[in-house]
Amino acid sequence: MPQALKQQPTETKPFEHLCQATALQQQALLTVPVIQQAIQGKIQLSTYVAFLTQAYHHVKHTVPLLMLTGSKVSHQQEWLRSALAEYIAEEIGHEQWILNDITACGGDADQVRNSDPAFATEMMVAYTYDSINRIDPLTFLGLVHVLEGTSVALATQAANTIKSSLGLPNKAFSYLISHGDLDIDHTQFFEGVINRLSPTQLNVVIKSCQRFYQLYANIFRGLPNA
Repeated sequence: MPQALKQQPTETKPFEHLCQATALQQQALLTVPVIQQAIQGKIQLSTYVAFLTQAYHHVKHTVPLLMLTGSKVSHQQEWLRSALAEYIAEEIGHEQWILNDITACGGDADQVRNSDPAFATEMMVAYTYDSINRIDPLTFLGLVHVLEGTSVALATQAANTIKSSLGLPNKAFSYLISHGDLDIDHTQFFEGVINRLSPTQLNVVIKSCQRFYQLYANIFRGLPNA
């Protein structure tokens, strides 16, 4: 076969490499019993409210974490700071959606707002701040991949089954449904960001992503009925 006609190997893009390198950790998260119960519509109302409560306690940190990450990015990477600024614009106010959903479920949003997070949630949030400051600001992108990738894979499906099994109104699922839909666009945007990283930077994201999958899974394992 002429050299020009030989099929050239397809280079794996950074985002594809990220997904491949963290596939085992993602699968471990998705097999947590309470997640499987949610997909099957077999969770209790108290479990769903407990999930929303812990979601509130980590989502309320999203914008501050984005701001912290942006402040740590070097001036040689202004493109990344601009990308983080776009994320901030999208994420502002999402914790209020969660409180609204809790109210629609008959829960006490004020009590949730004033409550302490579960230990697993606090540890994930604490590690996020710590890794940005101590390791590399790009570690935050590992958390983004875990949360948004999980949302796209599960949120809309889980919302529909939970709504049907518990007889809840649509307004009890603004957080899940919006993230299931919105995060498709977010993931495409995130993929473009990852594909601009150097191999060294990508390795930072991969290592942090592997850890965040474990930390996020621990939150679900601590929910009632898990």
